[in-house]
Amino acid sequence: MDTEINIDEIKFLANIPDELHAPVLRVANGLHQRAKYPKEKVFLLLAKMINSPKKFALSRNKVTNLAKIFYEYKRNGKEITLTDDGKELIYNEEAVLTLEEKGGQSKHKFDLREEKLHYTVFGKEHIEEGALLQMETAVSLPISIAGALMPDAHQGYGLPIGGVLATEADKVIPFAVGVDIACRMCMSVFDLPADYLKREPHLLKKILTENTKFGMGGETTRKYDDSVMDLAEWNSVKIVRNLKDKAYRQLGTSGTGNHFVEWGIVEVFEDDTLLKLPKGTYLSLLSHSGSRGFGGNVANHYSKLAMQKTVLPKQAAHLAWLDLNTQEGQEYWIAMNLAGEYASANHHEIHNKIARELGHKPIRMIENHHNFAWKEQLADGTDVIVHRKGATPAGANELGIIPGSMSQPGYVIRGKGSAEAINSASHGAGRVMSRTKAFSTTTRSEMNNVLKDAGIQLIGGDLDESPMVYKNIDDVIAAQHDLVTVLAKFSPKIVRMADPNRKEGRED
Repeated sequence: MDTEINIDEIKFLANIPDELHAPVLRVANGLHQRAKYPKEKVFLLLAKMINSPKKFALSRNKVTNLAKIFYEYKRNGKEITLTDDGKELIYNEEAVLTLEEKGGQSKHKFDLREEKLHYTVFGKEHIEEGALLQMETAVSLPISIAGALMPDAHQGYGLPIGGVLATEADKVIPFAVGVDIACRMCMSVFDLPADYLKREPHLLKKILTENTKFGMGGETTRKYDDSVMDLAEWNSVKIVRNLKDKAYRQLGTSGTGNHFVEWGIVEVFEDDTLLKLPKGTYLSLLSHSGSRGFGGNVANHYSKLAMQKTVLPKQAAHLAWLDLNTQEGQEYWIAMNLAGEYASANHHEIHNKIARELGHKPIRMIENHHNFAWKEQLADGTDVIVHRKGATPAGANELGIIPGSMSQPGYVIRGKGSAEAINSASHGAGRVMSRTKAFSTTTRSEMNNVLKDAGIQLIGGDLDESPMVYKNIDDVIAAQHDLVTVLAKFSPKIVRMADPNRKEGRED
């Protein structure tokens, strides 16, 4: 039997208040050590209880007494909500149970290829075994046409983070897009010198704090431009219609996990006709976020539906696809693309508000999606859908942004259009440890020392995003010199992330 469960291992389920740590651990370890429940079963049971405390409080079960405490919290207006990890645990079980209830039967049942497609791995020495195994499963799908793995890759759900998968032109895999649909980068460059940060640090910090909102409860009433909400697609699909009001409230806000808005200095190395910025250094604003609760709900709904429609062997279950020739496939495609428009508007809302408070318009804005699916052609002319889950589009002469961590630089890149990489590059440095491990192996003082040495001011943030949990960004960039040309370097200085007590979710 494994060692006892500690509170850091449960943090990925929900942000549990300090006063409830003791009763939660007592129940968790009772189930694990006395009832001999595997940890995974304990976590699933706790997630289900946190999600429906009333149901568990009013019935006799192994967590009844703990559920009563959580239910009382909810009745007093202090509801404890699940993280995206906790929600995925429940969602995964529900999808599997649905298939089991049907005797494993659905509209289609598929086996994997006996011979996997060849795929290219960039920076293999930087990639964990779990991500490689997941990619091997992905290229074994009967609908897969081509694949590639970026040097920042690490294990995820279904397709690894950093995985690129081209499928038949009418097949889309919701979980190969990801939970945070259209997560993206956006950079505003201002015609202000780098030393503005030294002259006005308090002003910049104030502007950043007052014009950003993070987390599940993050909403704004003051809008700069809400025209994205007028798009006809909001009325085309039932689930989208039902999420419109929530999406409006969250427009102009950021998620949790590795999402951020930060001031920094961008250094342009040379004059470039694509970048259109003279050589030099500039004050810049960089943000990383996606489609918020709207995208998350769409992803979970259609991923579950795909797993019910398309039955695959257990190791590939999360790579179930939807056919674009069906109603469900068309609905997802509409919702996914709308999430892309919404995510872009989300960033523009943040950048426009901050630019207005700064009193300067940006002279250049650079942005790109990751966590998305595109209709493209391979080098041989084959029509495909390219899924980039945590990968940056890097077609020939395509601009993109590859960030590092809160203490490492990021880079503005020009794509080289590598056919082996399916016109892709990494979307960041990539993690070297899970969030759970980060909480148990790093300390706040260690993180603060790293930030102090790097001259970084951090507002919010937690140990799961500390610099030590990420790969060295320069190693990752070096591993893809055939994929991108580096045009500029962004150095973060004032970083805003979700507060530790607001970390109800995570995205990659």
